[in-house]
Amino acid sequence: MENPFRPEHFARIDETPDGWFYRPARIVTHIDDPARASLALFYKERLPAGGRILDLMSSCVSHMPEDVRFDRLIGHGMNVEELRANPQLTGGFVQDLNASPALPFADASFDGCTVAVSVQYMTRPLEIFREVARVLRPGAPFILSFSNRMFPTKAVAIWRALGSEQHGGVVDMYFRLAGGFGETEFLDLSPFPGRSDPLYVVCAVRGEEPLL
Repeated sequence: MENPFRPEHFARIDETPDGWFYRPARIVTHIDDPARASLALFYKERLPAGGRILDLMSSCVSHMPEDVRFDRLIGHGMNVEELRANPQLTGGFVQDLNASPALPFADASFDGCTVAVSVQYMTRPLEIFREVARVLRPGAPFILSFSNRMFPTKAVAIWRALGSEQHGGVVDMYFRLAGGFGETEFLDLSPFPGRSDPLYVVCAVRGEEPLL
């Protein structure tokens, strides 16, 4: 499949190092409570209880269901204070994926991976998706959620230019071009349309075939 993306699609208003932007801790949630509850319910349905889960681009919250326990919930983020404030994580690490997409884990280390309301900040999404495919076991889900909220100066140009339905198409294309995953699902999980934050999910499971 031909890659339709060009470098200008991933340009940002603020191109200063991401570490500068994320240095101040933001101990806040980025979607409202109904949207958070909707995402937690979806995670409960799709993530294996007792599994090893990687929460990429996490913060002080992981949106995981409170009544499900995982063997490991490893959080990644850009601010150590935010990760330390997250009560659901069993471990975490700080890394700028836009500068270095390689994940510090062995192949097939995890039973699921999530990215909550942060895919719009990826400037090297295909490399990141390939790394996620590498560290997931076959059949494990990769779940990306997004809303209409963002830090606009750090969101990539193609995301800023499009609406929610088109955002789903962009994430679907990331999956297809990265390889290693099955068919994608695009779901509208908005709990109370017009009265709470919208919430959308694109997800797929790691395929059985080896990565090229």
